[in-house]
Amino acid sequence: MNPEALSRQIALIEALLFVSKEPVEPGRIMEFLGLDDIEEFEKVLAVMEKDQLLDRPERGLMLKRSGGGLQLVTKPDLHDELKQFFTIKQATKLTIASLETLSIIAYRQPATLTEISLMRGVNSTGPVKNLLQKKLIKITGRKQVPGLPALYATTPEFLVYFGLNNLSELPSLEELTELFEEKEQPSLFK
Repeated sequence: MNPEALSRQIALIEALLFVSKEPVEPGRIMEFLGLDDIEEFEKVLAVMEKDQLLDRPERGLMLKRSGGGLQLVTKPDLHDELKQFFTIKQATKLTIASLETLSIIAYRQPATLTEISLMRGVNSTGPVKNLLQKKLIKITGRKQVPGLPALYATTPEFLVYFGLNNLSELPSLEELTELFEEKEQPSLFK
C-alpha cells in the first residue's frame, strides 16, 4: 500500500472513531475502507497506533478495543487534569447488590429474576431495575415456562463500563475462586 493511501485510511479511521459515541465494529470500518483482509486492517491500525498518532507521549488519545469495537479515548494519565477542566462527575458506582446481580447475569445469561433472586438469596427486583436504568442489562426474551418471565442479559454498555472487548475476557469462575482463596483472611488472634 502506498504511503498516501495508508495516510488517507488512517485519517478516515481517526475521523470515524472521533465522531462516534460508541465503539465501532472493525468489520464496519473495513467495509467502509474497502478492505477485505483483517491482517491488512490490523497493519493499518498498528501504523496508526505506533507511527502516526497514538503511541507518541505528546498525544492525548489512544486506540481502545472495547465493547466488540474500536474507539478513541483519552489516555488514562490525563484523566485527573481533564476532570479538573471539565469538572466531570464520577460515574455512579454500583451497589454491592447491583454488582452481585450483574455478576450472576454476566455468568449465567440469560437469567430470570427468580433465578437471580434464588442465587442471591434475596429479592433482586431493585438491583435489576437499577441495572436496566443504567443500560448494563437488557431483556432478551421470555423463558418458555408458566408466567413467561423476562430473560436478562448484559449489553454492549456493560462491556464498555468494565473495559471488556467481549464476554470471553471475563475471568473464569475458577480464577475468581482462586483469587478470593488467595486473599489472606483477617485474624482476630494476631
